Amino acid sequence: MPTPPRFDFNHVPVTFAAYFVEQIRGWDTLFPAEQNYFERLAAFLEKAPPELFTPLGQLESRMGVNLRTWPRGGFTLEHVDFLNRNQLYPEWRRLVSAIFEYIAPALDAAIESRTRIVIVLSPAELPVGPDRMWTRLTGRRIALAPPDDLSQYLSLLLTGQAQTNMATSLPSLCASARGPHSSWTIEAGDGLHRLATGGTSVSYEKLLPYRQRVMTEIRKIAGQSEVRGPRELGAKLKTLQPKVNEYSSDQVMGEFIRSTLLNGNGTLLFNNTFVEWACVQALRRARPSCLVASFGIRNKVKPFSGLLIFADQEQSTIIPTQADMFGSYVDLEVFYQYIWQEAGKYAEYRDKTAFLFLAEGMDEMFLIAPESFPLPADKVPLDALHVACRKWLAV
Repeated sequence: MPTPPRFDFNHVPVTFAAYFVEQIRGWDTLFPAEQNYFERLAAFLEKAPPELFTPLGQLESRMGVNLRTWPRGGFTLEHVDFLNRNQLYPEWRRLVSAIFEYIAPALDAAIESRTRIVIVLSPAELPVGPDRMWTRLTGRRIALAPPDDLSQYLSLLLTGQAQTNMATSLPSLCASARGPHSSWTIEAGDGLHRLATGGTSVSYEKLLPYRQRVMTEIRKIAGQSEVRGPRELGAKLKTLQPKVNEYSSDQVMGEFIRSTLLNGNGTLLFNNTFVEWACVQALRRARPSCLVASFGIRNKVKPFSGLLIFADQEQSTIIPTQADMFGSYVDLEVFYQYIWQEAGKYAEYRDKTAFLFLAEGMDEMFLIAPESFPLPADKVPLDALHVACRKWLAV
């Protein structure tokens, strides 16, 4: 098991160092991309000019930061509250932002430059045509030649061949070339799980036993009077890790799943909200080279379902479950944008990522990519699109 890097924080202002010290304590639950970031940060801070931190150190004295109010290496909810309530908090934020503006270019320059790909799939049941899809994005529409047998759509796109002649999928090839956390499939159903045998796979549908257990445990916790505040609640929630039969024994992914379901608004109850939030967290934390996300159709929220106390929609009322076709379309138009914008925050994805937005069965797709992306001319068959993606990733 890798160990955290060792370096001296004593020359760094305590409020600046606190967050990173806390993150490194959970080193075993960090993805390789996160560990690499902290290693680059540690190397930079060891050589950083002392004057970079002088203004912040002086401000900390004016804010009342000392060994009593903020012991070095500590970072608790009380410290967060201390900052938020301090009248100098706006100035503190400005100085911290200025430090990161200085640091960021050096850290980004140390990142290995690689082409990346993000494929976002939408269900065939959406009640709109291509002209109403992807309206919040800036790119170009590409004509596709979908197969006559739509059941072959995913297979042709991800493997280049029909299901009857299954080949290694794009996510699996990327995982073999760049490591298991470099390739992710995140989906509402389980179609990608059956196609992509390598890399990191997350399925809302397959997480049903874990989701049900978490909702049951949260209702129990909410009814216990001994949970007196956010600290006690946070400690309880951290114990709700997936069991081996609910997901896997991978400590990193177990914590990823737990935090995604408990920190995302609505991720326990809505399949597409889970997919969107899991994609955002995967991009932020794991920086995958290949991300394939597949949305579905969400159900309508049932009235008086106990939604706010995490009640299971299927068991909380006798009202029949109804699919929300139009609501799913409205949600997804926003979710597409969120995923695209999230990737744009990170140097790994800028100017070297191809974003492909597709809807099963539609004869158009939406592309945001550098001009060098090897897109075939005319109407593009899905197997030819698969080849273009492989060439782009060089796998």
